[in-house]
Amino acid sequence: MFDSREKIALFIDGANLYATSKSLGFDIDYRKLLSAFQKRAYLVRAYYYTALIEDLEFSSIRPLIDWLDYNGYTVVTKPAKEFTDALGRRKIKGSMDVELAIDALEQRQVVDHYVLFSGDGNFTTLVAALQRNGRKVTVVSTLSTQPPMIADELRRQADHFIDLIALRSEIDRHPQAAPQTVKPADESVNS
Repeated sequence: MFDSREKIALFIDGANLYATSKSLGFDIDYRKLLSAFQKRAYLVRAYYYTALIEDLEFSSIRPLIDWLDYNGYTVVTKPAKEFTDALGRRKIKGSMDVELAIDALEQRQVVDHYVLFSGDGNFTTLVAALQRNGRKVTVVSTLSTQPPMIADELRRQADHFIDLIALRSEIDRHPQAAPQTVKPADESVNS
C-alpha cells in the first residue's frame, strides 16, 4: 500500500479521529502515530485540524494542541461558533473541512500519497480531485462500529482504506493497560 520512496502527508480531522478512537475504546499516542507513518514512507508533513471553543477559560484540548505543535505536527485551528438551536439547546459548530481541503490541494505538487484520518463523506470530492492530479489517497477510519464511522462513498473513492482498529497495536497510548480512569482531552466539537 505504501512505497518507501513516496512522499506522504497526514491530514487529521481531529474531532473525527477522536470520536473514532473513542468508539473503538482506545486513546491515540500521537508520537507513535507519527512514528508509524515515518516507517512506511517519507513523511513530508502531518496536519492536525480542530476548532477551539474560545470563551472557555481553559480548553481541555489546549494541552494536546500545544504538544502537537511542538512535536512535529502542523496544527490548524479556528474558533468554534456557538449558537442556540430551535429547541433552545446550546450547540457548538466548528467544521475544519474547508481548511483541510485547501491545504491538501496546495500540497499536490509535493505529496505523492495522502493519508486522511476522517470518515466524513464531505471529503469524497477532495479525494477525487487529488486522484485526478495523480495522487493516491488512503483513508483511515473504521467499519468496526455500528454504524460505521466512515461514509461509504468516501471509502469507495479512496485508493486504500485502513481500519483504525488495525493500527491500534502501533498507536494505542495505553497498550494492554487497565481501562483509563482519567478523562482525556475532549475533542467533541461537532464537525
